[in-house]
Amino acid sequence: MNPIQSRTPETSVDVVQRTARIAGVWFILTFVFSIPAALLYDPVLNDANYILGAGADTQVRLGALLEILTAVANIATAVVLFPILKRQSESIALGYIALRVLESTVIVMGVISVLAVVTLRQDLSGGGGANAALIGQALVALKDQTFLLGPAFCAGFGNGLLLGYLMYRSGLVPRPMALIGLIGGPIACATATAVLFGAYEQQSPMNFLFTAPEIVWEASLGIWLLTKGFRPAPLITETAPKTTA
Repeated sequence: MNPIQSRTPETSVDVVQRTARIAGVWFILTFVFSIPAALLYDPVLNDANYILGAGADTQVRLGALLEILTAVANIATAVVLFPILKRQSESIALGYIALRVLESTVIVMGVISVLAVVTLRQDLSGGGGANAALIGQALVALKDQTFLLGPAFCAGFGNGLLLGYLMYRSGLVPRPMALIGLIGGPIACATATAVLFGAYEQQSPMNFLFTAPEIVWEASLGIWLLTKGFRPAPLITETAPKTTA
């Protein structure tokens, strides 16, 4: 018998489960890239006179690189899952991709503002006085707002509400886990709104508490998809009816 002909062909379920594990890797990479980036940004974000000082430019540039990779990973999670999620609702799956692209765009805007601080610091060589310090603080403020409008609002609505809904309705992951996203997403948007209107600071314990369910949802989803893949569901074998809303 020809050994090539004797191989078991890969089924559609095998392809879907491989897709699930690839998506899980991308979700985990969003944490792997974004957490160190936030730590590496510390000198420029928490030193009002960074633009006038000696600087830690290499460290900040590394943080910028990691944030760019975070933006790529964000988009990849939605693109990889789209062929599966569109079987549940193509319109919502497209909305999820759009929000991930928007989130990544806002993240890159923040990266540009941070790199602008580094460039100005080098051009001024520690000079420029109060005006330079004000410019640096304005660019850092822009970075803070991109974090609020990107990872807070967009992730809460996209990863939380839209993706949580698609996963809950399809049964591709345990529904109690998907429910964390359905609940945590709107809460994340609500706390971001409270920060926007000055109820408390973005770095406050209150904001972290209300954002925690969304973080738990995204982390647990990545780990589940990587280690277990999708749960058996009619959607995988394309027997479930496709909806558009």
